Amino acid sequence: MNKKRRDFIKKTAMASSGIVLGTNTISAKSYKKILGANDRVRVGIAGFSNRAKGALIPAFNMHSKAQNFEFTGVSDIWNRRRDEGVAYVKELTGQTIAKWRNHEEMYDKNEIDAVIISTADFQHALHTVQAANAKKDVYCEKPFAETMADARVGLKAVKESGIVFQIGSQRRSGANYHAANDFIKSGKFGDIVMVEMTWNVNQPGRWRLPKLTSEIKESDTDWKRYQMNRPPAEWDPRKYLEYRLFWPYSSGIPGQWMSHQIDTVHWFSGLAHPRSVAANGGIYLWKDGRKNFDTMSAVFDYGPADDLGSGFQVTYSSRFTNSAGGTKEIYYSNAGELNLDTNKVSDNGGLSERHASAMGMKANKLQGFDLSENAPKVVTSADTGADNMTSLHMLNWMECVRSREKTNGPVEAGYNHSIANIMTTAALRTGLKATFDEATQDVLAGGKVFQY
Repeated sequence: MNKKRRDFIKKTAMASSGIVLGTNTISAKSYKKILGANDRVRVGIAGFSNRAKGALIPAFNMHSKAQNFEFTGVSDIWNRRRDEGVAYVKELTGQTIAKWRNHEEMYDKNEIDAVIISTADFQHALHTVQAANAKKDVYCEKPFAETMADARVGLKAVKESGIVFQIGSQRRSGANYHAANDFIKSGKFGDIVMVEMTWNVNQPGRWRLPKLTSEIKESDTDWKRYQMNRPPAEWDPRKYLEYRLFWPYSSGIPGQWMSHQIDTVHWFSGLAHPRSVAANGGIYLWKDGRKNFDTMSAVFDYGPADDLGSGFQVTYSSRFTNSAGGTKEIYYSNAGELNLDTNKVSDNGGLSERHASAMGMKANKLQGFDLSENAPKVVTSADTGADNMTSLHMLNWMECVRSREKTNGPVEAGYNHSIANIMTTAALRTGLKATFDEATQDVLAGGKVFQY
């Protein structure tokens, strides 16, 4: 890494830290007293993205009346998205909301109590820092962060501010996932010995927005503000709108898809992150100028850091080029499998009588059941009447804003999936085995700190 690049990274890290160290005008203790049980909670939209329009805002609207929440305004640095956001909320709710040119303006107006962050992947942690400093509760889309520097300042800001935070890992509000977690934690499943995960599509247009990239003008947005602490670059509408295809604005597959699935490994096992990751991939088919891979595979080693002889392996693979196999999440024990695609627990692959008796052992077979039928009710005060994890996840956040209790997706969950994502990115981009330094909270590739 040359001196100029080292100096840039040092300066941006300091800038990120400066965000966290900004002055808070309201203490966490006094903030809890601001909203009464019946007071209306005013919510801002930070980034009117496709995800916001297609899922988050509808999920919020489903529960807003019962929970006495309302949208107050939308903040987006692109004027077109601001206008579209206002029009969409007007169509959905009949309300006319405010428009803010950026998040600083949104917080300076002090017209909100909470915010839904749905901006570019690399911005989530730093936008959370802004919200935490303004003492606004946060629902934040995943991934939490794409670098450990951003992850650390985001974690610190949330913990010190006392805000209610929900990471958008909606599996954590799914009844079947709660049933799976309870079953594994009960000990009845046995030790996890292996996890297999896939996420396969055949979509050359995934994360592509050719029409919009031809229409947006640099003068209609704020390119410098968009880049935040990333290396300064010339205006590029693809990096602005198709950012998921370009590192370091996004890791692509790890941040977008793997973060959902690897989070369940942390949740079910109680382990914060992998011990190591080996990975490779490439742009094998969709050669359209993207920098993030269209195909990748990773192998994770999980287990206690002080007991390398125990643990389990996770294999993850994903491709844009063939959809066979689809999305798969299967947990294995010596007695069978827990399949979160079919929601079935079965004795598939469990130790048979034949092979057990040959070693003087007993057969080890799970009794099958359906996770959906045995799922506990996710703790909420309302029944949506629909199996919609995003809806339940949004409702859980809204209720926790009221109760000040911990959400289903606390900031630690976002921080930990970020570690796994960044370890994977480090292994993919360097070709070296990635590990994690507990003392410095850095991802290492070949023993060296991984940056960009």
